[in-house]
Amino acid sequence: MTKTGLVYDDLYLKHNTGSNHPERAQRLTAIINMLEGAGLLDKLLHIEPVPAERSIVELCHESSYIDRFQRAVESSAPFLDTPECPLSPATFETAICAAGGILAGIDNVMQGNIKNCFCAVRPPGHHAERSKAMGFCYFNNIAIAAKYLQKKYAIERIVIIDWDVHHGNGTQHTFEQNPAVFYISFHQNPLTCYPGTGRASETGTGKGQGYTLNFPMPPGAGNQEYFQAMETVEQEMKKFRPLFVLISAGFDAHTDDPLAQIRLTTEGYKTLTRKVKGIAEDHAEGRLVSMLEGGYNLQALGESVETHVQALLEG
Repeated sequence: MTKTGLVYDDLYLKHNTGSNHPERAQRLTAIINMLEGAGLLDKLLHIEPVPAERSIVELCHESSYIDRFQRAVESSAPFLDTPECPLSPATFETAICAAGGILAGIDNVMQGNIKNCFCAVRPPGHHAERSKAMGFCYFNNIAIAAKYLQKKYAIERIVIIDWDVHHGNGTQHTFEQNPAVFYISFHQNPLTCYPGTGRASETGTGKGQGYTLNFPMPPGAGNQEYFQAMETVEQEMKKFRPLFVLISAGFDAHTDDPLAQIRLTTEGYKTLTRKVKGIAEDHAEGRLVSMLEGGYNLQALGESVETHVQALLEG
């Protein structure tokens, strides 16, 4: 039995953002080609996506927003809420299947078919708010995944580790009052990078106070700064003891990425993966699902995902 799954389908290429948009279909093509060239595809359990049930999406998004999104696509609107979230005829279907693919990955982990899973899906999700599309994101895939784990499998403690270079505002807002979901984000300093949230002082509210942990990184930060922050995370997780680990796996903190100024290397991502996987092995029986967020230099993205998947397959 392989220990690692891969969620992917050519359906995810159908969300057409236009020729000049950073979040384009070629991102997934680059990933799949790199995994195939490295001989990794045959080592993974291929998981086909299905559309997420509306009732599950509604755990994180207003019903009126879902309707508005669908109507905007059907009426050929050029974008949803902001020009950075363009629409094409397949955008709604692709987005609902991005969420659904991740849920299929979770099911396979929970059923014992695999230990962990990487979800090569698009569009990404962590900027999407309850009733607003933002930052290339329409449905908040990782928030939906966490809510699904709570609802279907009664998982009591979930950690979301978000290493996308941009802060996951939508994810943080979804869980900032929830002590059962610990949200941790590594990202470029919000004073110098979209979307302007994620200060170290943002630590949750109400019952969720202390269950949000932000690491805003200065431009130019790299592997060592991230590894040092991970030491803090590892200590926090010894206290929290998560029963499932989710990763918002953006690869746009890579030194070659055009949208920010963080200097992580390809090998840095492998080390980060090993450290997060170690948290899953120590506390969650290895149960981990990683999902693609950002990453816009195609070569760096493909290479980083390759090392990420290699690390998931280890052991």
